[in-house]
Order: sequence, then structure tokens, then C-alpha cells
Amino acid sequence: MPWDLLPLLPLGILAGLLSGVLGIGGGLVFSPLLLVMGLDPHQAMATSTLAILPTTLAGTSAHLRSGSLPPVPGMAIGAGALMTGWLFSHVGSLLNGWQLLGLQALVYLVLAFTIQAKEALPAQNPKRPLPLGGLAAVGLVAGFAGGLLGVGGGLVMVPLMVRLLNVPIHLAIRFSTLAVFCSASGAAPAFLGDGRGQWLPALLLGGTAAFGAHWSAARLNRVSEARLVWLLRLVAISLALDSGRRALNLVLSG
Repeated sequence: MPWDLLPLLPLGILAGLLSGVLGIGGGLVFSPLLLVMGLDPHQAMATSTLAILPTTLAGTSAHLRSGSLPPVPGMAIGAGALMTGWLFSHVGSLLNGWQLLGLQALVYLVLAFTIQAKEALPAQNPKRPLPLGGLAAVGLVAGFAGGLLGVGGGLVMVPLMVRLLNVPIHLAIRFSTLAVFCSASGAAPAFLGDGRGQWLPALLLGGTAAFGAHWSAARLNRVSEARLVWLLRLVAISLALDSGRRALNLVLSG
């Protein structure tokens, strides 16, 4: 294994812990890290999506084993994510690197200002029927974010489900993890087929992240997120500024 890939291991675990707790795929950490390593925007975002795949698989499997993921609503949100993940994985190759980075910066800003701690969100009635159409529409968000930008979109999906669909927060996080997995599954074949995705960094990041995601997903109900959410807001804003800077540099250099 090349020595310059060793820093991916602890960062993969960190991304996995965040994935299991917040229902994200880890792309919030993966994509900027891969850009720092020298991958171009298309490669970084494709490789990030490949790394998201094992990360969210581990979290989803933990939720399935615990029986806390309803199958029919899960299939609704998963189908939407799978379809648009496949679609936008092909669209991304048509955009310039600065356009991808600019869109990514916008997504990071949305994440920074939409994520809230669980305690700050209103309680929902767990017996309320889940809106299948609404969940499928939220899955489209995951497919767009994963297939095009290499980020799972979980920090956007969770507030959407809680605020607009009245899904209980813990269940929304579980649905989000499943949707991000389906989105990455839809996009991965295109990224591997056209050579944009780098399998070794993705394997190292996703493989180590899977351990963290499985551990934290199994302990989801025990976690208080108030301080973590503020940290994620700072990280998301920092990443938005970095992606925006890289996009501007590409425009000026072109």
C-alpha cells in the first residue's frame, strides 16, 4: 500500500462515525480530502461516491438487523435515490470541474444552515403513516448529491424528512443512510466503467469508514448531537469556502 494513503485510514473511521450518527454517507469528509490528495474534481467526487458505498452499507445493515428500518418506506426512498444516482452519475461528466466544485460549495452551505441537533427539533407522532411519495422525492435529493457531487446529502435529507414529512428524527437518519447507499449503488457502475473512480483510495476510505458507521449506527439512540452539529456546521462552511476557492481558481486559470 502506498505510504501516502495511510492518512486515509483514521479519516475514514471519522467519516464512518459521522455517517452512522447523522445518516450521511461520509462524502462531507471524503471529497475534500481526495481533492487535497491531488485528484481532479471529477475523480475526487467519483471516488468519494465509491467510498460512500461500503460506509452506508455497514450502517444500513446495522439498522436492518435491529428491525428499526420499515421495509416499504425504505424501498420508496431507496428507489428514488437509486434512479437519480444512476442518472446524475452520467450528467457529471458533462460539467466542467469548476461547475462541480461550485455546486459542491452550494451543497455544503445548505448543509451548514439546515442541520440541527435532535433536541432542537419538534417531536413527531411515531404512529403517523409515513408518506411514501414524499420519501421517494427525498430519495431524489440523495441521488443528485451522490451521483453528481460525491456527497451523500444526508444532512439535507434528514431536515427535509423531519420538517416537511414529520418523520421521527431517528427514523429519518436511518432512512437517510439507506438512501445514500442506494444512491451510491446507482452511481458506482458509471464511475468504475469510465475510470473516474479510483478504487484503492475508495476501498481504504470506505472500508475503514464501514467499521465506524456500523459502531455508531448501532448506538444511534444513545447519542446527543448538540456540540457535534455545531462542529459540522463549522466544517461544512470551511469546506464550502474551500470548494468555492478551488472553483474560482479553475475559472481564473482557464
